[in-house]
Amino acid sequence: MLKSTLPTLFCSFFLLYSCNWKGQPSKPTSLEEKANTDYKPAFAGQTRITPIKTKTAFNVEVLNTSLGKPWGIVNLPDGKFLITEKSGFMNVVSADGKQVSKVEGFPKVDDKGQGGMLDVALDPDFKTNNIIFFVFSEPFENGNLTSIAKGKLSADLKSISGVKVIFRATPSYDGDKHFGSRLVFDKDANLFVSTGERSDKEMRVHAIKPDNYLGKILKITKDGKPAPGNPFIGKAGYKPEIFAYGIRSPQGLALDEKGQLWDIEMGPRGGDEINLIQAGKNYGWGDVTYGIEYTGAKINNGTTQKAGTEQPVYYWDPVVSPSGVTFYTGNIDEWKNNLFIACLSGQHINRIVIKDNKVVGEERLLLDQKERFRDVLNGMDGNLYGITDSGKLYKVSKK
Repeated sequence: MLKSTLPTLFCSFFLLYSCNWKGQPSKPTSLEEKANTDYKPAFAGQTRITPIKTKTAFNVEVLNTSLGKPWGIVNLPDGKFLITEKSGFMNVVSADGKQVSKVEGFPKVDDKGQGGMLDVALDPDFKTNNIIFFVFSEPFENGNLTSIAKGKLSADLKSISGVKVIFRATPSYDGDKHFGSRLVFDKDANLFVSTGERSDKEMRVHAIKPDNYLGKILKITKDGKPAPGNPFIGKAGYKPEIFAYGIRSPQGLALDEKGQLWDIEMGPRGGDEINLIQAGKNYGWGDVTYGIEYTGAKINNGTTQKAGTEQPVYYWDPVVSPSGVTFYTGNIDEWKNNLFIACLSGQHINRIVIKDNKVVGEERLLLDQKERFRDVLNGMDGNLYGITDSGKLYKVSKK
């Protein structure tokens, strides 16, 4: 177990820029705002791409305003929503948002800072087994860590039973930031998991080291074992569950229509990233970044490119604090296969148009709502949904 030594004053400064629940929403950013650095992108279109605007008319509705501190959202097969609540439980919400019922029986969470009940995913065989997978910050040893568990929802959706932790992202650490974490099943029913490097400077080095589970993209089976075909199985010094590494604070993970995995992660002061995740690759944190320390100091002497590390497909400076993401397949044709990102400090839903794995357009939606969006959902009814730190459930539909 590792112990945090971050000074209180630095923590207070950090929260001005972080996704902590107690932090005050910052002013929405624009593509024209002054960058924190004069770093040059590695290629054209890697940042500040030409803004675009949706031509199709759409409605924005608030379906519920009392969801507490929601973090992750999925559709149940009947159209209801299963929404995690940061303090340690989940809610089942009717399709119209009017009825809310609590699901109980979850293990204790450590919900300090950025911790708590985080993401949720349905077992690919949910219709026949009612099993869900969830990720939470678990009190462990003398600290906490990111843990993945599974359990069975009762027929009345009011409780969960047979809960079993299938994986723990060790080492544990006495901190309250950068747990990650999103869950995504692939076509073979293996589970991708994103984990944070726990934020503090002494923890940063773990992200690029292969002997631990911090700052990683993991790929495991439904029983928590290394997924077949993982790139480091049998390689000395490498954890076999690792799929990719060098990750900072990944609150967004999604598969596109081609089955490619995309990770969206928060940078420091500047340097939020969109990454196309490939097996066995190193994404560089904290050797390379387009951001700087919260104090204004350079990170690794301002290194933005380094042999053996992958460049982000796209980055933001200043930050938008990207959280949950989804690829849209719904009713608005011009949005199809676009990447939608819930943004916290940016206070909007970000629309990213990707062509040949390059970003060709960016749009900032719902800025007028002045909400910290935590997650977005490509709804089974063809509409886009979003949840906010203030406890709201949004619906975006074609007029």
